[in-house]
Amino acid sequence: MKYDLIVLGSGPGGYVAAIRASQLGMKVAVVERESLGGICLNWGCIPTKALLKSAQVFNYIQHAEDYGIEIDKSKANFEKIIGRSRDVANSMSKGINFLFRKNKIDVIEGQGMLKSGKKIEVDKDGKKTVFEAKNIIVATGGRSKELPNLSIDNKNIIGYRKAMSLEKLPKRMVVIGGGAIGVEFAYFYKSMGTDVTIVEFLEQGALPREDADISKELNKIFKKSGITVRSSTKVNSVEEKGKSLSVEIEDVKKGKKETLDCDVVLSAAGIAPNTENIGLEELGVKTENSMIVVDDFYRTNVDGIFAIGDVIPGPALAHVASAEGIICVEKMAGESPNPLDYNNIPSCTYCTPEVASVGYTETAAKEKGYEIKVGKFPFSASGKAKAAGTPEGFVKVIFDAKYGEWLGCHMIGNNVTEIIAEAVSARKLETTGHEIIKSVHPHPTMSEAVMEATAAAYDEVIHL
Repeated sequence: MKYDLIVLGSGPGGYVAAIRASQLGMKVAVVERESLGGICLNWGCIPTKALLKSAQVFNYIQHAEDYGIEIDKSKANFEKIIGRSRDVANSMSKGINFLFRKNKIDVIEGQGMLKSGKKIEVDKDGKKTVFEAKNIIVATGGRSKELPNLSIDNKNIIGYRKAMSLEKLPKRMVVIGGGAIGVEFAYFYKSMGTDVTIVEFLEQGALPREDADISKELNKIFKKSGITVRSSTKVNSVEEKGKSLSVEIEDVKKGKKETLDCDVVLSAAGIAPNTENIGLEELGVKTENSMIVVDDFYRTNVDGIFAIGDVIPGPALAHVASAEGIICVEKMAGESPNPLDYNNIPSCTYCTPEVASVGYTETAAKEKGYEIKVGKFPFSASGKAKAAGTPEGFVKVIFDAKYGEWLGCHMIGNNVTEIIAEAVSARKLETTGHEIIKSVHPHPTMSEAVMEATAAAYDEVIHL
């Protein structure tokens, strides 16, 4: 069977590309070896948010008296919390199936292998079938990155998939990596009652690639909540010691070694692309460090072969893959999309408090040579945050002092992942700081902190 487009992988890059291609009049098929929706819907973005919501509800109940509500007794049922997360993921996967039927997209189940002549061989339970297309998009996503000396065995050292489906709650956990995946699971398991230690190689500790002020604040909040963050530290080895594990860690500055005891180690050291064993080498598709090399419109060096998402360089984020997929197929269809601006990609972390950011950090802006204006507004000065009982965190904005360009925005606080889109849209529209100040923000809201922080940058803040 011949198609205009075959997409290898149905994650947030693949399924979005397929639907947009269908809207543009293409005959489309998607090859998927597991569940529709890929990692994001089944083992990533969506089920983790379900887990984190359960943790947040449990924390609210535990602090109900702060809101004048008396509750005699409560406990977290770990098995039911995991079950709810899986139910949410399954329902979302079914939703993708509905969208495919609605858009007349064929689903081909099985393991796909690229073949010459713009063909894909699909192996389903040992039966191999070949499909042909004018164009093929590789959107096979990524998986937990394994450190050289710490192989994921899903018994002692687990990845994020296993962390979402453990049979019982561990008493002690060591999390390797203080990025978004690491801190989200650290918050969840700590909320459930696990003793959690995060081991992060970089100096900033929790979320080391965020603005330094954000990392500092999250480290402080985690410490207060009982989560231990060991920065500038690496894990040398993990060994079984009776019924527990012995984790040797080392301070990378001082060289001092010590041992941590735990029940399970979660490897959250990043994402590795799924580019092996899909036929790239046979076709001569160029790769660098296991990543597929593409141009601004996601074309590889081989005619008719494209790649998007976690298999190409760039942020391994669902919304990035989706945007890349849309640009890719629109260019393929003869339209004139603009290349993606990777400096205007929002990053969101869903621990409590949440973290959201876009654009340059303060350090990066200075390194780029900008003369900057910086404004901060703490949620402790926000009426809405105080009323909600969530005064932790702040909004930080960075503007170019000469032209008023909005260089960066960084937030930590309750529900800030829902606020960051204002900064993304404003930066896209080249909005200046003065225009943000003069845009009337509703009161009382968390979002007015963006305007207040901007006013602080220009010495016009009212409520601070």
